[in-house]
Amino acid sequence: MGQAAALPCRRGESYITELYEWFRKFINECPSGLITLHEFQRHFCNGTVGSESAEYAEQIFHTLDNNGDGVVDFREYVMAISLLIEGTAVEKLCWSFNLYDKDKDGAITKEEMLEIMQAVFKMHLAAALTKPNTLTAEECTNRIFVRLDKDNNAIISLEEFIEGALEDDWIREMLECNPSIVKVERPLRRDTALGTHG
Repeated sequence: MGQAAALPCRRGESYITELYEWFRKFINECPSGLITLHEFQRHFCNGTVGSESAEYAEQIFHTLDNNGDGVVDFREYVMAISLLIEGTAVEKLCWSFNLYDKDKDGAITKEEMLEIMQAVFKMHLAAALTKPNTLTAEECTNRIFVRLDKDNNAIISLEEFIEGALEDDWIREMLECNPSIVKVERPLRRDTALGTHG
């Protein structure tokens, strides 16, 4: 793919092995080396709650597709997965901001946030991850907006998003993309999968 040099360099040899296993799994599932929206939705929905997660999967796909070419390549995929698993709180929140900023104009409107919240709630309810007496997507969106929109201009900037989420655990939990919910898992290391040690 010619883009490996731009990938994050984390833990030396063990990270290289893990990266190889991610690549092997990626190529096994997507032999072309590229994931289309349809393929991503199919894999994502099969790993979560079926068609109830399709809307959320579509927005995640558009966030993964950094260059907007309509496909996700291995570099885009592994950068996002690495960040969601090992990134700092600020890095994860920047990624989540891009997830909520559907039109990519650098600000989140209440309508954009509500669309994502509704997709997340729909998926959580289908998976029985949400207690029956929780707030609705509309109530969560309104509550988040009241807390984050410090200048009351009806949009949330990246700065407001990060600052507000870092100050409030409930908001951060609501806004961060949780890898355990979207079934983002590290691949098994070959030596572990084969039962060898070393």
